[in-house]
Amino acid sequence: MIRRARPIKDHAAEAAQFRVRALVGFLAALFGLIGLAGWYFHLQVVQHDLYATRSENNRLRLVPVAPARGLIYDRKGRILADNVATWRLDAVPERAGDGVALLAGLQGVIALDAEQQARFLREYKAARPFKPVSLKLRVSDDEAARFAVNRWRYPGVDLVPYLGRMYPYGALFAHVVGYVGRADEKDLTALGDAMGAYTHVGKSGLERYYEVQLRGKPGYQRLETNVAGRTVRSLSTVPATPGTDLRLSIDADLQQAMTDAFGELEGSAVAVDPRTGEILAMVSLPAFDPNLFVNGISHADFEALNSNPSRPQFNRIVLGGVAPGSTIKPMLGLAGLDSGLRRPEDKTLSTGMFYLPGQKRGYGDSHRGGHGWTDLRKSIYDSVNTYYYKLALDMGITRVDAYLGRYGFGRPTGVDLAGEIGGILPSPEWKAKNAPKQGKWYPGDTVITGIGQGFWKVTPLQLAQAVGGLASGWLRPPHLVKDMRANFDSPWQPVPLKPATRMTDNPAHLQAVQEGMIGTVHGPGTATNIRPGLTYLIAGKTGTAQVVSRRGDAAINPRNLPMHLRHRALFIAFAPADAPTIAIAVAIEGGGYGAATAAPIARKVFDAWLLGKKPVPVAAENAVGPVVLPPDFSNVRGSPDAQPPLPERPVP
Repeated sequence: MIRRARPIKDHAAEAAQFRVRALVGFLAALFGLIGLAGWYFHLQVVQHDLYATRSENNRLRLVPVAPARGLIYDRKGRILADNVATWRLDAVPERAGDGVALLAGLQGVIALDAEQQARFLREYKAARPFKPVSLKLRVSDDEAARFAVNRWRYPGVDLVPYLGRMYPYGALFAHVVGYVGRADEKDLTALGDAMGAYTHVGKSGLERYYEVQLRGKPGYQRLETNVAGRTVRSLSTVPATPGTDLRLSIDADLQQAMTDAFGELEGSAVAVDPRTGEILAMVSLPAFDPNLFVNGISHADFEALNSNPSRPQFNRIVLGGVAPGSTIKPMLGLAGLDSGLRRPEDKTLSTGMFYLPGQKRGYGDSHRGGHGWTDLRKSIYDSVNTYYYKLALDMGITRVDAYLGRYGFGRPTGVDLAGEIGGILPSPEWKAKNAPKQGKWYPGDTVITGIGQGFWKVTPLQLAQAVGGLASGWLRPPHLVKDMRANFDSPWQPVPLKPATRMTDNPAHLQAVQEGMIGTVHGPGTATNIRPGLTYLIAGKTGTAQVVSRRGDAAINPRNLPMHLRHRALFIAFAPADAPTIAIAVAIEGGGYGAATAAPIARKVFDAWLLGKKPVPVAAENAVGPVVLPPDFSNVRGSPDAQPPLPERPVP
């Protein structure tokens, strides 16, 4: 067998090949090390700030610090909107995990009804992963203690202390103070609150109107956390700036007296100081408990409010337009004097019916036999329609609009409440735009405008502003907030008042109207029923706003109508008439005649403010003694021309 010879190794070639491979490997390693060093240099030097910030953020957490909402006080310093310390339970989606599983795990620790669970799941799914979502607001002490013991079982879930809103007087100030509600995504976007510091925002009343001042400015807290996200320590805190406190002109005692004076009646009333425009009391009845809305009202409670035919949530003060009826007569009478078309002593004959030339349809007076010859004073205290039918025609609708618009009708008063309507000041232009099917403006439209009927719509606040103008001679915009302060240690700063305008440049004209209004109560007027026992003078005017029209010349007795079709009863007044400190407008829904229901309420409010007398039950009122006229008005039952003039006093 022949063996093949083995090739002889070329050691030189192998050595050369090894050297080449070693060089390639060395160069590859060198370039790799150079690249790695360059990358490290990029990370450590070029991008140092970026990764240092990221590292710091992994260790630190910014927690918003919600500011304390400003408090709201009445004029005597009693708290109407307070902050109370409480707990809420928050969950961060990216750390807490599945919402359904979380709710199941919390059973027995935190009480959550079906409605609360549904709301949480809805918000939990829509929330950003890093933003906390509230499981429950106002956690009880027992629930907080149970959760603290089981805290380790629920990563991403925390008890958060905060100040919750509370309204100590409940429904008494529901339509004045309003309420706060839970802030939604839209609210936070409008506030520019990306951190979610604000849990509640104002939804109605003063809480909404002064939201910017009340909410304050949020701060934040820098917390150091461990790998599990638990807080290790607090590194620094930027404190929140608390909201501005508000002090109102409203008196809680008078507010309660006004509410009590209504009894079971429904309607609204506003009392103002005619010297300043400050609102002393303001109610819209029925009302509701604003505390129900703070943390989200239940479906059952919300349905009960919405299904109530009396509409407790409807603020009749700024949203409830009614026809003013005869309460417009003092203002129109003043306009007649200032226009030069009437003098106080000029008389109009009332025969019981007023007819336009060529028309068979008549316009009636309250007395079917007529009131006889009537001057300005008698037209007010006896509420003589014919005087104002004729006056409105003589003035013409354009002039009527000009004067009554000057007295504040047809536009918002500017009160510090959101959503105030301006009402309707009837005019041909308004009718052409809003009621074109009823044809052009007819003389009959002007006639009924003169007695506050037809297209008229006014708010109780407009009436209160106007009667305050008759009391002082100046039309002053009503307002609720009297003073503000930045914090508890700061002094109260008065809120600047809006400029007032004169009601008239002729004090004699104003005095003639005032004397007619005094005769309403202290003379042979329409509100003598509230005179018994009076120790001060009241100047007033009754009014009845019809809800249904009469047929032909036949009058309608409102007592024979269903409640929702009965006339609205109104009364405007100021007292003491010789030095007014309070003016009021009262509107009663389904109240019938103003003298019967609205005027007694005004008398009770005046007694509470001027005498410190609380409203008494109806049964006790029946025990009042005989009518006693003040000495200066003992002869007021004679001819209107025999009324003694009021003492001259300068218009402020």
